[in-house]
Amino acid sequence: MRVTDSVILGEDKPVLFSGPCAVESYDICLEIGTKVKAWAEQHGFSYVFKASFDKANRTSSGSFRSIGMDKSLEVLQRVGKALNVPLVTDIHESYQVKDVAEVVDVLQIPAFLCRQTDLLLAAGESGKAVKIKRGQFMAPEDMQYAVTKVRSTGNENVCLTERGFSLGYHNLVVDMRGLPIMRQFAPVVFDITHSVQQPGGQGGTSGGQREFAPILARAAAATGIDGFFIETHPDPSVALSDGPNLIPLHKMGQFLEMLKEAWILGRKYQDFDVNN
Repeated sequence: MRVTDSVILGEDKPVLFSGPCAVESYDICLEIGTKVKAWAEQHGFSYVFKASFDKANRTSSGSFRSIGMDKSLEVLQRVGKALNVPLVTDIHESYQVKDVAEVVDVLQIPAFLCRQTDLLLAAGESGKAVKIKRGQFMAPEDMQYAVTKVRSTGNENVCLTERGFSLGYHNLVVDMRGLPIMRQFAPVVFDITHSVQQPGGQGGTSGGQREFAPILARAAAATGIDGFFIETHPDPSVALSDGPNLIPLHKMGQFLEMLKEAWILGRKYQDFDVNN
């Protein structure tokens, strides 16, 4: 999946999609983007800045959603120009595609919406790269049909993202077998942040178990996938969205160093076949 001429998912360099969960302010986005970009370059990742312009699927209607679509897109555009990096954000409705595609390089389809045909087609028709999250209710092999919907528009720039599947109430589990299965159909990104989320686990808000993030990240990296999705914040305890499962910003440098080592090992053995 070609994001830009220099950022290509599925080649010999892992791609990092990272930033705050939501656009909170220009200053926070710029602080996070500046530091993560430097660490990404240091440890050999291509970097795409991520932040959601709207959190449309919050547990409670009283939770923070957005500073407003126009303000959020303006912040994203300013950060992209200031840091000279490509951008990714979520879309939730087909009508949003035109305005969002004018600002970002990658359109992300949320997991809950991965079967929405009109949304997938609109994203594909935009000509932008399309990043589809696997639904918590979808078998890995069934994600090929979401990929096919996007490609039916003539847009080949599509990837899949793993973020765990629902197992009981307020709990997600990652089946590592799903990563190579989905990689048959498109490049694969592992969403470290939401794989440790506990949806609705704190009553009206979601919880998280960030202590398991390094373990799942290393395991996914060792399967030989193409990229990683990590949300981070200078102080997760006051983040306006998904605080319990965000990686503290000051830990990101070490986190990426660890991740790259596991990724190199995974790529070394990705073609090892016990059947032949």
